[in-house]
Amino acid sequence: MNQIGALPARFRRERVLIIGCGDVGLRTARSLSKGLRVMALTSTPSRATELRQRGIVPLLGNLDQPDTLRRLAGLATRVLHLAPPPSTDLADWRRDPRTLALVRALALRSAPATLVYGSTTGVYGDQGGRWVSETTPAQPQTPRAERRVDAETLVHGFGRVVGTRSTVLRIPGIYANDRQGGTPRDRLMRGTPVLQAEDDVYTNHIHADDLARACALALWRARPQRTVNVADDTELKMGDYFDLAADLYGLPRPPRLPRQTAQAQLPLMLLSFMSESRRLRNERLKSELRLRLRYPTVAEGLRT
Repeated sequence: MNQIGALPARFRRERVLIIGCGDVGLRTARSLSKGLRVMALTSTPSRATELRQRGIVPLLGNLDQPDTLRRLAGLATRVLHLAPPPSTDLADWRRDPRTLALVRALALRSAPATLVYGSTTGVYGDQGGRWVSETTPAQPQTPRAERRVDAETLVHGFGRVVGTRSTVLRIPGIYANDRQGGTPRDRLMRGTPVLQAEDDVYTNHIHADDLARACALALWRARPQRTVNVADDTELKMGDYFDLAADLYGLPRPPRLPRQTAQAQLPLMLLSFMSESRRLRNERLKSELRLRLRYPTVAEGLRT
């Protein structure tokens, strides 16, 4: 039995298109019903063999070259969009031209029944450690979060205009022991500091396999023009998360620094993650997508 269960006969010939078929996309493809035709857009011809070996039909195209996307029109009945916005060569740093190019291509012929977009919980910005639900207004505080908000707006707007059931999945930090860079191990081995307890921020997580299952379920179960937080039940501050991982791996716990000292010593990208604190509610994930988390907390996920 696959992750989403046996599908009704009328769905068995449906065609799923994955845009941005990296680690999570491949995991999602693996969780889909064997009766589906699964396709993936790739801009790298050398990936074609790998995709075929995994039972995925490769389609050559590039989100940065809109003319190459015309063949996607009317091709799939359900689309999973996991490609991030670009970060360079932007005419407007607040916009996501890739998602715009995709929805324009999909609108050229019969629209898909569902369009699921993998966004980020970074769109909430800093919430001072408060609990955040999908009805909390977006408060993007970085250029990359601004571009994600733009992509979300495009996806939901497309759904309303053409009648596609569009869904935005807001995703926090993705981890898994079998995912490249998917654990804190390397950072712990480098001895990278974390914030002292009084300056620390809440961080949120989802295991890559649970995320893949959520993506697959959203293609069929998500409500129209809906946003869903895809997070586990963990309620930890960042330093406590790294302490937990260090104890599980048998490594030294990271040193703790006051925020003022950290700002002078740590890279800007890392500091940006240390400047936003929020806790995510995941009721919609469980009640609407009906996902039962295999790894409800990072303690369970990191042990596997």
